[in-house]
Amino acid sequence: MTQNHVSGMETSAISVMKRAVELDQGGRFQESLVCYQEGIQLLMDVLKAVKDDSKRGHYRDKIKGYMDRAEQIKVHVNQMKEDGKYHEQIRIEEDAIGYSYDALFKPYISSLLTEVWVQDPYIRHIHQLYNFLRFCEMLLKASCKVKKIHLLTSQDEGDSSQQSSALAELRESLGSQGVTLDLQYSSSIHDREIRFDNGWIIKIGRGLDYFKRPKGRFSTGYCDYDLRQCQETNVDIFHTKHTKTS
Repeated sequence: MTQNHVSGMETSAISVMKRAVELDQGGRFQESLVCYQEGIQLLMDVLKAVKDDSKRGHYRDKIKGYMDRAEQIKVHVNQMKEDGKYHEQIRIEEDAIGYSYDALFKPYISSLLTEVWVQDPYIRHIHQLYNFLRFCEMLLKASCKVKKIHLLTSQDEGDSSQQSSALAELRESLGSQGVTLDLQYSSSIHDREIRFDNGWIIKIGRGLDYFKRPKGRFSTGYCDYDLRQCQETNVDIFHTKHTKTS
């Protein structure tokens, strides 16, 4: 392995660990835990590649410190989940980037996740339908085996044919992937909530529709939603041992 490759690994590990510490200090413990785990693995890869004894000792100490902190966070989070007191809030600032569905939901997705409930009154217009499609695609690519997705939304007050045909096509497409889409409409819902059957509940003030329109079809962020600017909103995360069963 070349020195440049090792240096690149070190830079990546430092970047991830810096983010882990920032999230930790900000009280975003579940997110920080994911970053600590990723960073520890990167540091262990660096340790295997480094030959200098003093550097190896340095990295061993760093790894031990981060592992100890990750374990403390895990115990803390598990206790709060057990007590039903877990709550954290993420504030997405106006024009912020880096909040794709993959980035936002990844810390709360686990191999135990098989069923998802989405309650969002605004999965009606074309860009909102695409948002829901991207959310479903994120679940298909994630490290879980989702078998059923429930969507509770409201019908388009004007011409609902586009909404109906789009969701019917998505239902068929998901079905070909072994995922059932359960679709229900309500004229009275207002709250927005996403619930996972592993206990996590994510409430986004704007629902899935928190991205701004791109400046143009060839502007950054048009395809990659990590680069898409966001509208200001709050994300509240809770955990409960009781999940929906229907």
